[in-house]
Amino acid sequence: MNTSPRPVRAFWSDVRFLIGVGLVIASVAAVWLIVTGARETAPVLQSTRTIVVGEVLTSADFRAVDVGLGALGDDYLTPGELGPGLIATRTITAGELVPHSATAPADSARTTTVVIDSAAGVSETITVGTVVELWFAPPRDGTRGFEDPRILVPDVTVAAVIEAGGMVSQGGTTLEVVIDRSDVADVLAAITDGSALSVVPVGTGS
Repeated sequence: MNTSPRPVRAFWSDVRFLIGVGLVIASVAAVWLIVTGARETAPVLQSTRTIVVGEVLTSADFRAVDVGLGALGDDYLTPGELGPGLIATRTITAGELVPHSATAPADSARTTTVVIDSAAGVSETITVGTVVELWFAPPRDGTRGFEDPRILVPDVTVAAVIEAGGMVSQGGTTLEVVIDRSDVADVLAAITDGSALSVVPVGTGS
């Protein structure tokens, strides 16, 4: 009795099968790595209050929290990295995880603080960390009035509201503001010559 020879499986069929198995294994491994990475947490610093630009960072301003940031973990400040001499380079809001980009050595600071009296009072929306425009109206020569107000410094950060009341205070309000050192001379000159100073949240000036 004649028997037909069994067909020989093509070599390329076996290769395609092996490639398919390899892709399935790679896919499963990738999912496993993603899930495992998401479960891994590491301690990073979270601010417990609003910190303004130029402030020195201390351990009292933060708490350590365990979070799963994956590949982004290296972008954030850890408890072991909070050494002496670090300052904030921007406002860090209460509850925010602290990125390295928001900190710098104190010797690189270009800001300082100045206390001003806002003649017009301020809105209650202006709080610590608010970025505002600083306006001034110089006194008119030989009169008791003032010239038209204009911007003195386009962006300063409120470090403290020393006096405030109501939605818009009718009296003056004393503020401590963070300004660039290059603007100090102009601000002090406006204070000493009796200019009327006021602050306006950025974006609402006219």
